[in-house]
Amino acid sequence: MKKILLTATAFLMLFSCQNDQTESTAAATNATARRSCASQDVLAEQLKADPTLALRMNEIEAFTKKSMLTNRLVNGKVVIPVVVNVLYRTAAENISDAQIQSQIDVLNKDYTATNADFSSTPAEFAGVAANVGITFELVKINRKSTTKSSWGTRDAMKKTKQGGLDPTTPTTTLNMWACTIGGGILGYAQFPGGSLATDGVVIDSFYFGLSSAASAPYNLGRTASHEVGHWMNLRHIWGDASCGDDLVSDTPVHKTSNFGVPTYPYVSTCLPAHNEMTMNYMDYTDDRGMYMFTNGQKSRMSALFVSGGARSGFGI
Repeated sequence: MKKILLTATAFLMLFSCQNDQTESTAAATNATARRSCASQDVLAEQLKADPTLALRMNEIEAFTKKSMLTNRLVNGKVVIPVVVNVLYRTAAENISDAQIQSQIDVLNKDYTATNADFSSTPAEFAGVAANVGITFELVKINRKSTTKSSWGTRDAMKKTKQGGLDPTTPTTTLNMWACTIGGGILGYAQFPGGSLATDGVVIDSFYFGLSSAASAPYNLGRTASHEVGHWMNLRHIWGDASCGDDLVSDTPVHKTSNFGVPTYPYVSTCLPAHNEMTMNYMDYTDDRGMYMFTNGQKSRMSALFVSGGARSGFGI
């Protein structure tokens, strides 16, 4: 049995990420070759800056485990209001209302297992493939012109005083920022327990929603499906360590992150021998290669929204 309580140092070791913080000015028009998510990097920096964050995350983890053990999970429909904050310097960065809505549509399909490729789930994993049952509703789009060519991962886009846009009612609204991040980073999210002043999900505008073919292989809106998973307390499926623990019981152990579209069956080198669930949204595969969550991931997300949960302010 793993210990629930972790020090800030232990959190840093457990959730360390492979990608360095960046303020790069890499051009948005150059599609990155490999998926790169900065969520764990951002968490590491937040843990260094705020020693109380580890305590809050420990409490959330204890609450989550207890809720799952007692089956005290959401009994009803969770609808997440979404505010999208668009920060743009160029016309291309000022993505259209239609493209923004396409992202909401992708989230709704992916989180209700109505995405067309859900049927591609291998028979081995069909028994745990989940309809998460959470939907998303676009309630507002904010737009702001900027002179910044890239924003990095230090949350400046979330702060009006630094040229960005403050989050709108983060206790009851999922805020998403569409902007050029830079450094090849597709997106990042803040895990439950972090400051409300920076709560939400950031997606590079080049990969937001159903984007152009130039954004392939990340043009199907799955970057947001992955990052919103982090916002709802999911870890990378490989646990950010070699054969690591993602805190979910029904996801197979992964050696590390997978890229591209691995051919099933993809045999893990973690023992005992088994197949990896490379099509899970919390891996690093291409957009067309990820198309499922599991029941264990669903339970972990669901625990956030019950009374006393970290995101209980969202109505059901």
